[in-house]
Amino acid sequence: MSRHGAFRDAEFRALWIAQILSRAGDQFARVALTVLAFQVTGSALAAGAAYAVTLLPWLIGGPLLGWIGDRYPRRAVLLCCDLASAALIAVMAVPGLALPLLYALLFLATLLDVPFSAARSALVRDVFPDDDGYASATAIGSVTAQFAQVVGFAAGGLVAAATTPGQALLLDAITFLLSAALVRRYVRKRPAARDAHLEKISLLRGVRLVFGDPRLRRLTFYAWLATFLVVPLGVAAPYASDSGGGARTVGLLLASSATGTAVSMIVLSRWVPAERRLRLLEPLAVAAGLPLVLCALHPGPVVSGLLWALSGAGSGYQLAANVAFVRAAPNTDRAQAFGVVSAGLVAGQGIGVVLAGGLATVVPTAVVVAGAGLLSTLCALALWAAQAFSPRTTSPSRPRARSEA
Repeated sequence: MSRHGAFRDAEFRALWIAQILSRAGDQFARVALTVLAFQVTGSALAAGAAYAVTLLPWLIGGPLLGWIGDRYPRRAVLLCCDLASAALIAVMAVPGLALPLLYALLFLATLLDVPFSAARSALVRDVFPDDDGYASATAIGSVTAQFAQVVGFAAGGLVAAATTPGQALLLDAITFLLSAALVRRYVRKRPAARDAHLEKISLLRGVRLVFGDPRLRRLTFYAWLATFLVVPLGVAAPYASDSGGGARTVGLLLASSATGTAVSMIVLSRWVPAERRLRLLEPLAVAAGLPLVLCALHPGPVVSGLLWALSGAGSGYQLAANVAFVRAAPNTDRAQAFGVVSAGLVAGQGIGVVLAGGLATVVPTAVVVAGAGLLSTLCALALWAAQAFSPRTTSPSRPRARSEA
């Protein structure tokens, strides 16, 4: 598969559209339940709890549920998760349900997204066994996820304003049904990666794999650097206000960051050979945080937008890390390994944004952004140095023989 041909594959197109539908539906559900919680209680804390409920399942499910995508056919996992999520969200749309029950239903629906996402990520590699094709597909998926998150919240607000919370939840349920229909129609059946009858379930197998293999551990830490790089997005509104801007400035900053990442990933996937892309991982990771450090100088909105775009471009290193990770992780444990990485990433980003928001109440937001950039740069340099001085390991092009057993 050519690095230019990801969209030519019908399976990938179905998985990509299903990803968009799932992201959009998730945002609709979050916004709808937040609005509903505030309408019922009048409490900002109750409204905020609705969003927190969508983070907790990842902390629990990431390490514990990723195995489902390895022990059962990944296509079947996607279908079951979509259909179960549609049912749970549809129940949430029933008028008069108590708020704790709504939280519990949303928790379960979000928990299903853990094995869904892990299985989907592993399945993309099944569709594109070559690194160039997988890199192209990953770049498209990453860019889509970023823009879907920004656009999804805005669209969710519009949907919530134009409909009732119950109607927005029903719309969310429909997105899951459409996703299931696409997967069933276009994604072909494949056997499970791991024989479910020969081995006992090990809930922490993915944790042992990721942190027991020096290559996977290092690449996981690179992925988790996004904990620092997402901080500017979480404090974009107060940063824009401190810079003398308003809603347009917020949009400029968010769009600049997302555009920088999009351009970087597209360039890396389409025009940079795999070997050179891997060599760029370390310098790009260091470069991702450096522009944010300059925000301590309190530049205006335009310069800030340029700095955030450069930071986004540096964060394209995640593409090289992702390709190297999937190459090193054995297929039999790939979904579970993805689940572990995703759990840490979601946890780190959630905690990072909360801490940054709290810190921004006592120090200038520009200092918060610069501090996040500095921490990202220092951690990236530490990882680079650790790799330079570590003993030579086996080539990352193939997993060790025992991993393929």
